[in-house]
Parts: sequence; structure tokens; C-alpha cells
Amino acid sequence: MALANAVGKRRNFAIISHPDAGKTTLTEKLLLYGGAIQQAGAVKARGEQRKVTSDWMELEKQRGISITSTVLQFDYSNNTINLLDTPGHQDFSEDTYRTLAAADNAVMLEDAAKGLEPQTRKLFEVCRMRNIPIFTFINKMDRPGQEPLRLLDEIESELKLACWPVNWPIGSGELFRGVIDRRSKEVILFTRAERGRQSEEKHLNIDDPELKSLVEQELLSQSLEELDLLETAGSELDYELIQAGELTPVFFGSAMTNFGVRPFLDAFLDMAQGPSSRLSSEGLVDPLSSDFSGFVFKLQANMDPKHRDRVAFLRICSGRFEKDMTVNHARTGKTIKLSRPQKLFGQERAVVDDAYPGDIIGLNNPGMFAIGDTLYKGKKVEYEGIPCFSPEIFSWLRNPNPSAFKNFRKGVNQLREEGAVQILYDKDESKRDPILAAVGQLQLEVVQHRLENEYGVETRLEPMGYQLARWVNGGWKVLDEIGRIFNCKIVQDAWSRPVLLFKNDWNLNQLLEDHIELELSSVAPVVSGVEPISL
Repeated sequence: MALANAVGKRRNFAIISHPDAGKTTLTEKLLLYGGAIQQAGAVKARGEQRKVTSDWMELEKQRGISITSTVLQFDYSNNTINLLDTPGHQDFSEDTYRTLAAADNAVMLEDAAKGLEPQTRKLFEVCRMRNIPIFTFINKMDRPGQEPLRLLDEIESELKLACWPVNWPIGSGELFRGVIDRRSKEVILFTRAERGRQSEEKHLNIDDPELKSLVEQELLSQSLEELDLLETAGSELDYELIQAGELTPVFFGSAMTNFGVRPFLDAFLDMAQGPSSRLSSEGLVDPLSSDFSGFVFKLQANMDPKHRDRVAFLRICSGRFEKDMTVNHARTGKTIKLSRPQKLFGQERAVVDDAYPGDIIGLNNPGMFAIGDTLYKGKKVEYEGIPCFSPEIFSWLRNPNPSAFKNFRKGVNQLREEGAVQILYDKDESKRDPILAAVGQLQLEVVQHRLENEYGVETRLEPMGYQLARWVNGGWKVLDEIGRIFNCKIVQDAWSRPVLLFKNDWNLNQLLEDHIELELSSVAPVVSGVEPISL
């Protein structure tokens, strides 16, 4: 009964967006309304601004962007919310892919002026692959933007995702006055708050005569007309379709001015999916199962530079987690005592005594965990691993100082383990300098920055000029049977699997035409039971 009660109170979600849509600002405001922080920090590169809670890496603070995923847990309205804050920059989409594997819901954040953008579309497809419920928050309504009906039409036509606006805006830009809640038939008016504080809200019935003195009649009439149109021609509210990821509840607001943040949070808790069953080697695992289980979806080194720590982020899937409990490690078969579990809040941590499905906890990781590892108690289960996606930029990573090789090797191996970047190796064993493979250039810069600041190693990058990577289905045997191939470079990944690098799509298509028997994949299958190559 205690387990069911705890699970029923859990909600877990990740925010996906294009850069500059306001993701980190929305995250801060959600924490503000949840009482987790007393004042929200604006996201600015300037040093005098308050630093945002979710951005803890030094490079994030310097540039004013989010470049690594963090976990933020807080309580709101008798619920425990686990917010998985993901990188907004497109160069770090692979970190977001992994984080979405641990999420039960996703919040798709859009800029009202720009609408759908490439990164949002890409991340939406990852959500659709997992049938995650998607909630849409259309942000920056206090600035000039597109018509709300047009924004809905874009989502429905381009993403093939039906929309049901939970609230509807009254005005936009400087005339943004508030929203009309479709379920309660209330008008919620907002007043601008002092920077970083909660905005004040005024709730009125839609028929309240006082509205006429508070809102311009023309703005209110237009919103009501559009709502009538939605009632007649729009989608119907269907909770089953929301849970299946086929209908998105839509919210309008402004994270910067706090307009609409609390109504979004209240409705999200009502509509969101709780901790769900997870597919494992033993079929679906019910979160209410008495046996504890969970999987590692992220590793992070040196979150606390003073202690040179390594933390494994564990998503709890079933049962109750207790401090000092002994669990089984599915990949290695070892028994591990989890003596110092941590509740995470950005860079801040506190020892946790217990946790439940939907929660994310941090485990000290002295090299024993890898991304995708399952921990369990009772009957053995092993959750689906997290695949690698095709990188797009490739560079040799050179160590110009041989005396620093020990730290160079340690840093490269640890950054590979935590998934900061993919590591490839030349097929020629004598060429042991690693190849960094990433989605974007900034990923490579972060690796260099961290090697220098966390491991004391200066490095040099040498671009390789390739843009595509494909794994060979069937492995080395298939390549040996084909013999010599042209217009690509053959390398191996950390699990000794052959990877072909191409300069462009034309080279890839030419190879496939010349060798129709060759099957290539842009997503690397999960490897279990095999230790990766170390530098």
C-alpha cells in the first residue's frame, strides 16, 4: 500500500526544445513554483547574473547555455516531480536521447514566434519511438509571435500530432493579458512580477462582469471566438490518446514573466502519465512489483571538482529503493552494496534514505557502471539498453605531451564511459590516438575543456573531413567477404565493431550500389556482456 501510494504521487518528465526557446528559463520557473528555489536566475552569459540551478558545468556558466543533462527533484501539490533537464543546444542531442529513455513524459517547448524548429522535430521523433506522452508549452507569448491557431495547425500537419489546447491566450505580445482555462471555464489574468518572483494571478469566471474593466473587450472577444472554433472543429480531449502520445495538451504562456507557468504545472500533474511499466528481458516490469529494479541512463564525472567524483544516474523502475541495500548487477553478475545513494538537484546532492519508481538517484561510480546497466533485487531482469546514434563530426584527438599520457588515457576513458562523446579507433592497432565522434562541434570543445580543467591535459583536434557513420550489420566477417572497398574509411567503435565513415551521402549511396549485399545501420545496436576497448 505504501509503495502504491508513493508511486501514485510520482511524476517524471524531460523538456525538449530547440536552442533559445526558453527551456532553462521554464525549468527555473517550474522550480520556483515548486518551492525548490526562492528566486529564479535569468539565463545570461554575463557574470553578474544569478546562475541558473540546472546549469552547473563551468562552461555552461561561461556561455549561458545548457550542455549536459541534470536531474531536479522537487515537491509540488503533494506530488514528487523528477524533472530531467536536457541540453538545449543541438550539438548535445545524443545526451537528450539517453535522458528520454528515463522519462515517462516529455514537455515540448516552442517559441511562439518561430514555431516548430529542426531540433524540436528530431527530438519529437525520439519521443514518438517510445510513445511518450507529449505536452506542448508555447512560450514567449509576451513577445510578437505567430497566430495561436497557426501554431496548432503546424504541429498537427508537420508532426501528425493532434492538439487539445488546455488554455487559450488572451492577446499576445505587449497585449498578452492571460489565458482562458478550457476545463474550468475560468479566465486567469496575470500581473508582471518582480524579476525572479512568482507572478500574481487573478481567477475570474468567464461570465464575470468585472472582466470588462480588466481586459480589452476586443481581445477577449477574439479569444472567445477562437475557442468556439476549437470546440466545433478541434480535437476532443481523450486521456487515452494523451497517454499513447497521439494527442498533445497545449499550453500558452511566458516563462520569462511567469505567465501561465502555474496553470501548466497544475494541469500537467492531472494529465501526465505516472511511472509506467518497462520492457525487460522478462517482459513488462510493473512499477508496483515488490522487487527493486532500475537502470543507468547517464554517467557524469567530476560534478564536484573538489572530490573528482563519478556519478551514475539510476532511474528506478520497480519496488522500493533503500539506503545500504544490496543489489545484483545484471551485466557483471556481481553483488553491490549501495551505501551512499544521493538525491540530485543540479550540482547539489544529499544522501537519500529511500526512493521509488519514477525517481532518479545518483550512485557513486568507481568504474563499475556503464550506460544501460540494470540493477535488481530478487528475480533477474535486464532492461533494454540505450543505442548509439550516428555522429556527424569526426576528429583525431592528439596528446602533444607524452608525459601526460596517463591522465590523457584516464580522461578519455571516463568521458567515453559517461557518453560525453563516442570514441572510435583506427583499424590499424599501431595508430592508437582516439577519434572523437560527435553530433556537433561544441561536443568536441567540451571534451577538450574538460580534459584540460578536470584532468590537466591539453589536447589538439585534427578534423577528419567525414560527415556520416554507419555500422556494418554482420560485423567484420561481412567486410572480409566483400574485400577492399573505396570512398570510405574503416574504423572500429569501442566494442570492436566495424564502422564506415563517409564524406557525404553520395559516397554512402555509391558504396551501397556497388555492394547491394551490404547492410548498414545509422543506429548502433546495444552491446551487452562485452567490455568496451580502453585507450
